[in-house]
Amino acid sequence: MAQKQSLDLLLKEIRGCTLCENDLVDGVRPVIRANASARILVAGQAPGSKVHATGIPFDDPSGDRLRDWMGVDSDIFYDEQKVALVPMGFCYPGKGKSGDLPPRPICAETWRQRVMDALPNLSLILVIGQYAQAWHLDQVEKNLTETVRAFRRYGPLVLPLPHPSPRNNIWLKRNDWFEALVLPELKLRVEAAL
Repeated sequence: MAQKQSLDLLLKEIRGCTLCENDLVDGVRPVIRANASARILVAGQAPGSKVHATGIPFDDPSGDRLRDWMGVDSDIFYDEQKVALVPMGFCYPGKGKSGDLPPRPICAETWRQRVMDALPNLSLILVIGQYAQAWHLDQVEKNLTETVRAFRRYGPLVLPLPHPSPRNNIWLKRNDWFEALVLPELKLRVEAAL
């Protein structure tokens, strides 16, 4: 039986990936942070333009909100020994008509399972947005709102979340149950995992 690839070698391979270089206007810059000891996986969508520029995941208002939701500070959030930050697409996909384009499917097809296999100590997976939910959840509801509302269905390991982007302020206002029901559960699960 073949031995699993070490995470260090896998991360080096991912960071050198050029699969999409001819298709990405802003070029390739894979953004991922992980360590085999991580207890929490933040499964996001894809880096935004600011993250593409800095190379630091969630180094934007979305990250500020996500850390607040989780009840952690930047020191914990960026501690790879505790939290793995692994988007569905590692490179900024570019701008579309109503925001950033979706993550490129080839990224998850090529890398996702290999990364998951190299993270054996996870006790919580936060699946942010529809693309992460489609990959990580056995079954999704008719839309993101209903999938997040059904968070208990996915058990203690996985918690579906909307994207923490300021672009979702209207969604958050319309779905006040999220703050009342999901965020306390999220904080409890994060604390237990850490």
